[in-house]
Formats: sequence, structure tokens, C-alpha cells
Amino acid sequence: MRVVLLGTAAGGGFPRWHCACAGCAAARDGKLPARGPECAAVTGNSRDWWLLNASPDIRAQLTATSALWPRAQRTPVRGVLLTDAEADHVAGLAVLRGTAGLKTYAAPPVLTALTPARPALHRHARWEWADSLAEGGFVLAGGLVVTAHPVAGEAPAYVPGRASDDRWVTAYRIEDLATGGVLVYAPRVRTWPPVLDDLIETADCVVLDGTHYAPEESARDGRHLPVAGPSGSLAALVRHPHARRIYTHLADTNPLLDPASAACARVAEAGVEVLPDGAGFVL
Repeated sequence: MRVVLLGTAAGGGFPRWHCACAGCAAARDGKLPARGPECAAVTGNSRDWWLLNASPDIRAQLTATSALWPRAQRTPVRGVLLTDAEADHVAGLAVLRGTAGLKTYAAPPVLTALTPARPALHRHARWEWADSLAEGGFVLAGGLVVTAHPVAGEAPAYVPGRASDDRWVTAYRIEDLATGGVLVYAPRVRTWPPVLDDLIETADCVVLDGTHYAPEESARDGRHLPVAGPSGSLAALVRHPHARRIYTHLADTNPLLDPASAACARVAEAGVEVLPDGAGFVL
């Protein structure tokens, strides 16, 4: 299985267009690397590629990745696996319009939230929509077997009524049938449910929510587990030294955006990585 991290920043990317914080200013000055909104791509055969979320910057992210360029008038992108319904994870679907036959997997509440947009997309080309939580999982073209697992989360702000449902946010376990390699992709995690330990225990690599570093910032946001602190994700990840561990979805205030920061040194000492946009690896 090949994996490419197309984008690794939180909503709005880094720098954010409307922000003048120290980090965003440093990125504009070229002192810190810029990052696009979180999104990734996976393949089991280097021909059939699947997107993990569809960011608003998906056109630029696909253009920057030669493996995802069209060949003989046909894109290698076969569809999208959505982890949730947040705007920065679904807005790219509009960019992908016009390509017939794409298949989008998502949990039932996410599919419902997207119901108003689906007829508009179908006016350009017909797609298939599937329940990612269907019993037994599903098989993707290219030899990948996927199961989706609900993790703590909530409906995005644009959803009317914001109905409570424990399936709003999911993590994906993706296994390559040919090599046995396993990826766990969980870019949005509010708490650390036991299912994450179970998933990572069987994984070769986990790409995890690293939105906020400090517990106090995470507490103000209320939607993402912090990296640091006794109950943070770093303390949980050190229980799984066998797996490659990578942070993604980094907010513009996160010191992990600065490779020279003490936070980056601490995370690296624990064996966890912060990779740039465009980084790829094989499992």
C-alpha cells in the first residue's frame, strides 16, 4: 500500500488567509513550511487511488502529486472515504464534479448531511454513495479492505439541528490484501476511545489528529484531543511503539508546525513524526 499525505494542516490550511498570528506570518515569510488542509491518498496497486477526505485545496493537491495525474484521459482517483462532514473534508467534492463513476464512502449521518449537495453534483456526473459502516467493511479497487469505526465527535456547525449521533466521526482501518500492511487514519479525535488502541495494535502505521498541542487550547476548542498532557494523544501513542505514528491536521497555533520547536523535539523523542505535505510512504 502506498500512502501520500496531500495536506496536513487543520481547517483553512497554513497560513490561514485571514490570520496574522506569529505562525501564519512566519509561513508567509517562508520561515515555516506552508501546508494545505488535511487530506491523503492511498492505493494498493499504484493504479487505483482513493482519497481520504476531499479538502477545498484538492485540485492543487492532486496537481502536486504526479501519481494522481490523469493517464489516457482517465483519472486514477476512484473515489473518496470521508471521516466526517466538516466543510474542510467535504468541500473538495465540488472540485471533483464532472468525473463519472466516483464512489464516496461515509457514515450514515454524513451521507444525510450531504443530501442537499448530491443532486447538484449528479448534474455534472453520476456518482455512487455508500455506507462506510456497512457490516463487514468493504473492498476497494486495488486490493484494499476497509473498515470504518466511530470515534467521539459531533455534527459540523452547518448541519441544521445538529442531531446527536455517535457516528458523525469515524476512523478508517485500511489493509492491503497483497502485503498485509495496515494503515489507521484518524484525523479527527475528540477523546481516546478503546477502539483506537485496538486498531493501532494491529496497524503498521497510524495517521492521527494532532490539531492542538496544549491541553488548554484543546479544552477551548472542545473537538480535538490535545497532543500533550497526561490524557493527551502522545501519552497514548507511546503505548504502541511497534507502529509508525504520524500527526496530521495541525492548527495554525500548534508549535509542531515549527521543526525547531521544543514541542517537535519532544514528539520526535517519543518516536512520533510530523511530516510535510506531499510526504509518501509504503506499507
